[in-house]
Amino acid sequence: MVLKVQRANDVQVYTVSGSGSKSIPDWLARKNKKTLRNDAEYKSRIELLQDFEFPEASNRIRLSRDGEFAMATGTYKPHIRLYEFSQMSMKFERHTDAENVTFEILSDDWTKSVHLQGDRSIDLHTAGGIYYSTRIPTFGRDLSYHYPTADVLVGAASDEVYRLNLDQGRFLNSLKLESASQGVNVTDICSAHQLFGFGTHNGTVEFWDPRVRSRVGILDLNKQNDPVAITALRFAEDGLNLAVGSNTGITTLFDLRSPQALLTKDQGYGLPIKQLHYLQAPPSDTTSRLLSADSKIIKLWDVQTGKPHTSIEPPNDINDVQPVPGSGLIFVANEGIPMHTFYVPSLGPAPRWCSFLDNLTEELEETEASVYANYKFVTRKELDDLGLQHLVGTNVVRAYMHGYFIDFRLYEKAKLIANPFEYAEHRQKTIAAKLEKERESRIRSSKKTKVNNTLAARLLKAEERERAKAARKGDTAEVADVASTSIVEDARFRDAFNDEDFRVDEASHEFNIINPTRSTKRGLTAVEESEDERANNGISSDDESSDSDASEQEAKDERKSDKSASRASDDQIRTIKVDQGKKQKEKKAVAFSEPIMVSREAEVNENGAPQKRARSFGSRLSTETIKQARMAQIQANIKHDVAGKGTKEMTFLPEPKEKKRSKGDGRDEGKTRQEYQGRRSASGNTFRKMRS
Repeated sequence: MVLKVQRANDVQVYTVSGSGSKSIPDWLARKNKKTLRNDAEYKSRIELLQDFEFPEASNRIRLSRDGEFAMATGTYKPHIRLYEFSQMSMKFERHTDAENVTFEILSDDWTKSVHLQGDRSIDLHTAGGIYYSTRIPTFGRDLSYHYPTADVLVGAASDEVYRLNLDQGRFLNSLKLESASQGVNVTDICSAHQLFGFGTHNGTVEFWDPRVRSRVGILDLNKQNDPVAITALRFAEDGLNLAVGSNTGITTLFDLRSPQALLTKDQGYGLPIKQLHYLQAPPSDTTSRLLSADSKIIKLWDVQTGKPHTSIEPPNDINDVQPVPGSGLIFVANEGIPMHTFYVPSLGPAPRWCSFLDNLTEELEETEASVYANYKFVTRKELDDLGLQHLVGTNVVRAYMHGYFIDFRLYEKAKLIANPFEYAEHRQKTIAAKLEKERESRIRSSKKTKVNNTLAARLLKAEERERAKAARKGDTAEVADVASTSIVEDARFRDAFNDEDFRVDEASHEFNIINPTRSTKRGLTAVEESEDERANNGISSDDESSDSDASEQEAKDERKSDKSASRASDDQIRTIKVDQGKKQKEKKAVAFSEPIMVSREAEVNENGAPQKRARSFGSRLSTETIKQARMAQIQANIKHDVAGKGTKEMTFLPEPKEKKRSKGDGRDEGKTRQEYQGRRSASGNTFRKMRS
């Protein structure tokens, strides 16, 4: 079993009956009607009232005062149907001579009723059939029944309200309305104090007292430049409030003690209001709600604040609405074949005769299956691409709206013939997508887009401008709003920047037509490159990478090299640090000057010794030869396993250690010996001049 549900304003509205009125082509409906006997969904449907429908359309529906019966009128042919709730089925149907305009049930049950017909006749019906029929001078529009006096008040296309007394069986003097020159559209009687209310086509509401049969007040809803007509009228049960609906879709609430409107509510479609009902709130809810309906939609809203509660939009035009008092069940007469029944649990429980609805609504809630499950809708261009244009006009291809319906199996075969490699291409694409997803590492790339990078950059730049603009204004909320609404990261547009199917070919002819003038991103000039290099302290990205590689190689060479080099003294380290400080100051001084001069100076390691550079192969070979010769000489002076006892004998050759002096260290140590070459002696001793 299937039970459709609507969720307007987070309020559940269940469609109990009338779900079969689907908007489908007539030829499809006729075809499916033959196979309903095999339709499991149709067999398991919910039918609250048996035969709750009319052959073409339903006009009016009313409930008896005892709450046990519902009477409805419809066409074609014009007839009346009575439904008994205890049996949940139709009790009888009765045909009439003319189409019904409106009717009222006179007795507590269904046995007595009065009907206003479209041929100016008033028919009185009893349990056995039509009892009496009479006519009025003009075409009637609405009627009401006054229980204390047994008067039937009929509003018609004139300035008079006709009075038919059923106790005496004759017409009484009519009520002549001064402001109803174009007729009376709607009538209503207040159940609290029996005040008559007549809504006219001139936009006024006249109030009459039945005791004196004279007008006691008038309410004018016409504006200066926007005249309206009253199409709906309803008194509240408290006798103080009044709801008035106009032909412009406006519902206005009044207090009978004041001519000022309490609340004005727009239906939203600009269609005449057809029905107004004050709903009885359940005991657990103190909110008073009003039901307003035009031909398109039913709205339920709060009487005090005007806050909408929910809305119901049937698939067919609405003719009449009748809520069941004290429950959430609503009957709707419409232009479709079945009459609709809606159940709103928030308005109240289900009536006693269908209390099982409270349990069924949640259990049977399901999504509606598509009517066109076996058909494919295609446009004319798609039909030409498939090569099926010659079938237009036949039963295979049926025109509908701006395209055609074809059988889904035929569509698949034609598509396979038109492109036989489509499945293979789709399969390869799916496999490639899965492999690409499996190859993704845990460390994600910082690149957020795969396709349409230019568009993404343009959108991000626009967002950055908006964020900067909001920051200049000092609006932190707007900055956060702009930051949180990034189009590139939005789930709705994510495929446009990641899926290859959405790639925009900027070199195509169509793109150039739509974008005839667009700026292209040029490369950097020599001046801009030098400025970037100067901003990076004279080091480009390539230099940085090469320097890092060189430093790694030098570190390895330093670990492998001979560690016999002497360390520099503390004075040398201080001198080097002073020189490095001077170099840093010189770099800062010439960082933004022209031209850029890059100096090549010797680098030192952390011990103050000169940093070793990579040497040539010949130089390293000669050094290695010397080392090997020295090691061979040392090994020659070592004797192993002397006298077979596992001892070792070593011979040391004393050599004077050569003193190493650092040259060019910048210190002035003076002369180490006296120099006499080329010097004239001032002494007269001859023997002093005889030095070798």
